[in-house]
Amino acid sequence: MQDKLLLGTNNQAKVREFNSLLADLPVGLTTLAEQGIRVVVNEVGESLEENARLKATLLAAESRLITLADDSGLEVDALGGEPGRLSARYAGENASDRERVDYLLARLKEVPWEKRTARFRCVLALATPDGKVEFCSGECPGLITFTPRGDYGFGYDPVFYLPGRDKTMAELPLARKNQVSHRGQAARQVYRALERLREP
Repeated sequence: MQDKLLLGTNNQAKVREFNSLLADLPVGLTTLAEQGIRVVVNEVGESLEENARLKATLLAAESRLITLADDSGLEVDALGGEPGRLSARYAGENASDRERVDYLLARLKEVPWEKRTARFRCVLALATPDGKVEFCSGECPGLITFTPRGDYGFGYDPVFYLPGRDKTMAELPLARKNQVSHRGQAARQVYRALERLREP
C-alpha cells in the first residue's frame, strides 16, 4: 500500500475530522496544501456519489497518490430532500456556515417539530491514480432544531438534533460525534476499501 493517502478537501474542519477518524490507517495522511495542489474541482455531478468520484479521480491523477474525497449533504424531508448535494452552496456560493444555517431555518419557519425530520449523508470515494474507485457511505438520521445549539462541529451541526443523544451534533465533542456521524460511519469502511484497491 502506498505510504500516503491524500485528503481531497480544502475544508480544514473536514481535515481535522478525517485526521481523527483515520488515525489508525496503516498509511500517512497528507493534504492538498502539503502537496502544493491548487486544483479547483467543479462539483457538477448530479449526486453525492458523482461529485465524490469526480473529486477523487481528478486529484488522484494530479497528485499520483491514492486520494480520498467526500461529498456530504443534509437532506430535509419537509424541503423535498433539499439542500442535498447543494448543502455547501445552499445560501449562495460564498455564504458562511451561519448564513447557511439561518437560511435553512428561515425555510423551515412554519414547519412543526415532528415534520422537521432530516438526515446527513456522506459518500467517500477513494481513487487510485490509474482510475480505480471504491466507495464508502454513511447516513445519520435526526431532526432540525428551531435555533442553533452547541460550539463543536461545523456546517449544519448546530441545528442537527440527535434524538438518541438528546443533543445537536454541535454539542458533541469530536470523538463522540465520530461515533455516530455519517462521516464516521463511512470512514470506518475505508480500511477495507483501501485493501480492495490494492487487489489485482
